[in-house]
Amino acid sequence: MRKIEQLYRLIWLSRPLMQAAEACVERGLDGTSLTVRMRAILEILSAHGSATVPDLAMRLEIKRQYVQLMVNETLAEGLTVARPNPRHKRSTLIALTPKGQGLIEEVVAREKRLLEQMGTDMDERDIVTALKLVETLIGKLKTHSGEQFR
Repeated sequence: MRKIEQLYRLIWLSRPLMQAAEACVERGLDGTSLTVRMRAILEILSAHGSATVPDLAMRLEIKRQYVQLMVNETLAEGLTVARPNPRHKRSTLIALTPKGQGLIEEVVAREKRLLEQMGTDMDERDIVTALKLVETLIGKLKTHSGEQFR
């Protein structure tokens, strides 16, 4: 039974973990024009290249309409640009501008420096184990809930 209690606690600790991470990310954005949600869009575009709003929504695992609002904010700030999509006339490709690329690179570098400081007393094997466990839990929970994912 102890295993079940620990698993239950692990799942429920994911919410305060994400809230603390989001607060930390938000603090790290001070002095930039970015919000946490704009940052998410820029990070995906930086890592994966140009994408449509539906593609971004799939990666973020949130509704397309909400992602469209997020993208609109990045467009308004000149951090992204909409380009014609040769595969689909009505679904434009969203790409980083040089300003957006530079900003997200700066933000991610700052975050990685913070993680390096935070992780000094953490064993890399423990991190790898925790990551595998969380990925497994996500997959099992999604399967159990009937959620479709790739």
